[in-house]
Amino acid sequence: MIHPVEKDQAPDTVKRIYEALEQSLGSVPNFFKMLAHKPDVLRTFNQLYSAVWAEGALSPKMKELAYLRTSIHNGCEY
Repeated sequence: MIHPVEKDQAPDTVKRIYEALEQSLGSVPNFFKMLAHKPDVLRTFNQLYSAVWAEGALSPKMKELAYLRTSIHNGCEY
């Protein structure tokens, strides 16, 4: 079984990402903790995530609905 990387176990590069996530989201979602097994993947995904959720043409509500619809369409249960 693969376990999430907790902050106290994380390398410094991951801790910095965790701290930024804690500031913006209030906590570090488990999905990010799993990506932390590959710090380069976590860093790259975090950049994509930040770009997607940045202020833009769609409201946060519409982005969340698109995210939810895509997850349902793909059979994602998480």
